[in-house]
Amino acid sequence: MRRVYLFLLTVFLVTNSTVYSQENQSEQLADTLQYDHFLTVSENALIEYYKEISAASNADSLIEQLGYTDDDVPEFSDSVYCMRLSVMNERSPFHLDCNEHVLQTIHYFAKKRRSFTRITLARSKLYFPLFEETLAKHEMPIELKYLSVIESGLRPQVKSRAGALGLWQFMYRTGKMYGLTEDSYIDERMDPVKATEAACQYLKKLHSMYNDWNMALAAYNAGPGNVNKAIRRSGGKMTYWEIRPFLPRETQGYVPNFIAMSYMMKHYAEHNIQPIDDIVFDFELDTVCLRQGVHMTVIDSLLGIPVEDLQRYNPIYKTSYIPKTTPPQCISLPIPKISEWIALEDSIYHLDSLIYSLPNDLSVANSTASTDLPEGKTIHSVKSGESLSLIASKYGTTVSKLMDWNGLRSTRLSVGQRITIYGKNAPQETVQKTQERPIEVSAEGAVYHTIQSGDNFWELSTKYGTTVDAITRLNANLDPKDLKMGQKVRVK
Repeated sequence: MRRVYLFLLTVFLVTNSTVYSQENQSEQLADTLQYDHFLTVSENALIEYYKEISAASNADSLIEQLGYTDDDVPEFSDSVYCMRLSVMNERSPFHLDCNEHVLQTIHYFAKKRRSFTRITLARSKLYFPLFEETLAKHEMPIELKYLSVIESGLRPQVKSRAGALGLWQFMYRTGKMYGLTEDSYIDERMDPVKATEAACQYLKKLHSMYNDWNMALAAYNAGPGNVNKAIRRSGGKMTYWEIRPFLPRETQGYVPNFIAMSYMMKHYAEHNIQPIDDIVFDFELDTVCLRQGVHMTVIDSLLGIPVEDLQRYNPIYKTSYIPKTTPPQCISLPIPKISEWIALEDSIYHLDSLIYSLPNDLSVANSTASTDLPEGKTIHSVKSGESLSLIASKYGTTVSKLMDWNGLRSTRLSVGQRITIYGKNAPQETVQKTQERPIEVSAEGAVYHTIQSGDNFWELSTKYGTTVDAITRLNANLDPKDLKMGQKVRVK
């Protein structure tokens, strides 16, 4: 969009002024190119700088000093663990006790769940800055960010057997109490921002009930009702370790898990654990707000962002469709893709409407599918230049159905790839029926209309949401006054 604006501004100046010479126009174009180049370079430089700052720690140097090899699994005495917990405890409002239950859990994480720590360390690059900011806003302990680690492993789309969902594992009713809504396309329990805000409000409420953060954690896991039962059964005790024997079995291990994971996230280097690398940082993403609903497969096709990545950046969506809402949906994209989105936004919406609005009764013409297959199922071998939209139009179906039938998460195809199509295949009957199939979309996304009786450029401009001038420019070799039945006219 920025480039279009600058181009139009240059055209305006050239058309309406006789002051500028050819040399000045060339200088303006050079300035525009330099400006775009400057923005790209500065954005990339800033991202690299943030990466360096975020990655800066003494982990590498500490591991090197300790002389660990990749396969080393260090072991420490219980006194070392207790000493480290004691140091952490001095600067924490939690009771980071060192007892047999906590030590047993630390040993488990340090030996048998090392990969879990590596993965959550990597995911923390994306979520911990958000957690820390929200916790600070509510004036709550920063250590609560580790709660999401034991709840979900920092996976916003994970769902428990009981139905709890999201980074903070909200049950449906609890989430609804704190403003997290759900419909056919969106579940706000999977929204990192909204769910983190709701978790802070809920935890703050639980802490106000017991005036103890360990007790608040127990109530977060088991519910205040079970904690209150445990208090009564314990004879009125009011600390976690005193009521622990009376809590549900899962909650008996909940606070030890929290303490052990807090320890592991603090002392991972001493245990020769490093985060995996292939995880995005939070500062590598920015948001754009949508004017229309759109499928992630279309964004993938035009921007080259895999659907899996789009879902990882935007976990709130239950499917790969982003609906139109008021206020509009805002999605996260990698910063280098933001300028591409601005330039291609209209094309993205238009291609989406073409692909997902194709009628279900499109006829089959010029089919290259095998003819020796049983009726109702056809295998199509992808040829050079073919797209899913083109294949869908050939077989009288839609792109979304082709993707569902073949388990595709992207519209990208490779030559020779086999696509299964379900439904009656009747190419012999429909070759002559071009009037039932007036729309064709090329592999490059160009849209063609097959002229029917009574068609003219004005009718086509109205039908396809464009202008007569635009269609005329796209078809300079055609005479608008001499259109013939079956003639192909490019409309987009």
